[in-house]
Amino acid sequence: MNTLHVRSVPDDLYSRLQQLANARNRSLSAQVITMLAQALEDEERRKSQLITLSSIQRRRFKAPKNALSTLALLKEDRTR
Repeated sequence: MNTLHVRSVPDDLYSRLQQLANARNRSLSAQVITMLAQALEDEERRKSQLITLSSIQRRRFKAPKNALSTLALLKEDRTR
C-alpha cells in the first residue's frame, strides 16, 4: 500500500478534518482516505454525466433552418 504525505495543511482545515474523523469514530488517515475516495467517485460520476448529456444534445431534434415556426404552423392551421 502506498503512502501519501500532504504538507502545509491549513490549521483550520486540519482541525475540521480531525473533528469529522472523531465524529465518525475514524482515524484522521481513514477519514481522509474515505473523503478522497468519495471525491474521486463524484468526479467520475460528473464526467459520465457530461458524456451522457453531450450524447443527448447531439441526438436532439433540430428543425431545418427553412422550416416554418410552430407559431406560423398554428396560424396556418387556424385559417383553414
